[in-house]
Amino acid sequence: MQKHACSLVFGLTLTLVMTSVLAAQTGNPPPPARQELQAIHSPRSMDQELNHLTKDLQLTPEQQKQVRPLLQEHHDKIQALLDKNPTASRQALTEQIHAISAATHREIHALLTDRQKELETAMVQRMNEGFENRRQSSPPASASASAPSGS
Repeated sequence: MQKHACSLVFGLTLTLVMTSVLAAQTGNPPPPARQELQAIHSPRSMDQELNHLTKDLQLTPEQQKQVRPLLQEHHDKIQALLDKNPTASRQALTEQIHAISAATHREIHALLTDRQKELETAMVQRMNEGFENRRQSSPPASASASAPSGS
């Protein structure tokens, strides 16, 4: 059970880290975590995440009712962390964000049936493969800095 929750957290954390990696590759300093994460943790993104989980994990209407407040609580905790640290980078807050996300995903995982846990494993694998494909296809920082603009 914990393995699946950690895998889901790992996949979602990879998504969060990608923006910082891309910013580092382009030589741009990463924006403060507040600016970067508020778009990810907006009410719209919570609905999108619930829709995503509903589709990929085949959540029942009852499970959706149980998951929505967990996503809201996750959002509220992240927002409180950002409010308390308005100028901190996401890298500086990574450990705390990861802990909040891990707790949320453990709670969601506990609501899943055995079949949904299998779907969760497949979803995490797809996310990890997608991240690896994007990472492998991204040019190194030196190549992107010296590449002609071509516009």
